[in-house]
Amino acid sequence: MLYHSYEILVAVTRSDAADNAMRTALIEAAARLIATEGAPGLTLRRVADEVGTSTMAIYTHFGGMSELRRAVRREGFARLAARGAQLDETGDPVADLAMLGREYYEHAMSNPHLYRVMYMEEPLDADDGAARTETFDLVVSAMRRCIESGRFAPADPDVLATQFWAFGHGFVALALAHLLSPEEAMLSSAGGLLSLFTGYGDDPEAARRSILRAQPAAPPDAEPAAA
Repeated sequence: MLYHSYEILVAVTRSDAADNAMRTALIEAAARLIATEGAPGLTLRRVADEVGTSTMAIYTHFGGMSELRRAVRREGFARLAARGAQLDETGDPVADLAMLGREYYEHAMSNPHLYRVMYMEEPLDADDGAARTETFDLVVSAMRRCIESGRFAPADPDVLATQFWAFGHGFVALALAHLLSPEEAMLSSAGGLLSLFTGYGDDPEAARRSILRAQPAAPPDAEPAAA
């Protein structure tokens, strides 16, 4: 009896894993089609063919094409939020903010098709657009810590967070378009962060140290590039 129950548990676990794998494959196929062909290229048949399944799988997992389209954006932001959530707060809020920027960049490089849907495609509606709220709130919270610690001058953290986001998006877009190599993007963004953080009121030397802390692979004597 116990062995029979174990067999059932294993079968259910494998079924759940297969369902999750299919769901992820459908989302990534949809993201790839949108990113490379635009939203008009997203059809039930194209997605199913990309994954090697039937169109029924899309209805089974999402209920239809519109919900699949929403799931793509939600998945992208869920992955980005997971990256941010795994970061621990340290005694250096400016380094923590820079690390959020680094995770944003690495997320984009690891998930280029999802990133394009997240930030380069118009949301379907307000609810679809609100998928970014959790990740943006992480940046606002980090920016608020920088201000409250006295590292940055008093300002609206939402405004500074928007500027920081736009700054990061610019480098990501250039890297995704292969107008900058990943190495060039990281080097240039370090110099840009130094200018940005000092513009927010931080001491240049303190800002430099914080940026280096967010880049653990950098040599100890490395300097952020000039903006």
